[in-house]
Amino acid sequence: MMTYKERLNYITTFIFDIDGVLTNGDVTIHKDEIVRTLNSRDGFAMQLAAKMGFNVFIISGGSSEPVKERLLHLGVKEVFLRASNKVTVYNELTERYGLRNEEILYMGDDLPDYKVMQLVGCATCPQDAAIEIKEISHYQSPFYGGRFAVRDIIEQTLRVQEKWLTEHAFEW
Repeated sequence: MMTYKERLNYITTFIFDIDGVLTNGDVTIHKDEIVRTLNSRDGFAMQLAAKMGFNVFIISGGSSEPVKERLLHLGVKEVFLRASNKVTVYNELTERYGLRNEEILYMGDDLPDYKVMQLVGCATCPQDAAIEIKEISHYQSPFYGGRFAVRDIIEQTLRVQEKWLTEHAFEW
């Protein structure tokens, strides 16, 4: 059985959930609008991965157009919101882009991510993920969702593939 570090050698694609992964899971209601906070270091890592040629996708059950706009601005290829069945979206995405399970890293934090995480080459989660998610993850970040967990796994992947400290790393 491969270690998670060995699995990182094959990764070409990152897929992240939003709530609990890119955010800390808190939802603030302000004048009938849901407000989420994203971490700039997680964002920097996502845009760097995109610049380095990695596919970056989002599959979320939540819905936030401002978050979607921000993620697309960072170089995320596609943002799938209101995904009631993440496996269906995942299968459509892999077929459309010709991706194999073993080249995909997924970071999720709760039960709606469970079945997708069983399919991918490298299943990862933040430190504060649900216990069922931790049990099936190849790697648990020491960082919480919304607090560098995404940066952590992207940085590790780029380091393993010797793509971390390139000229792209020093610019937004």
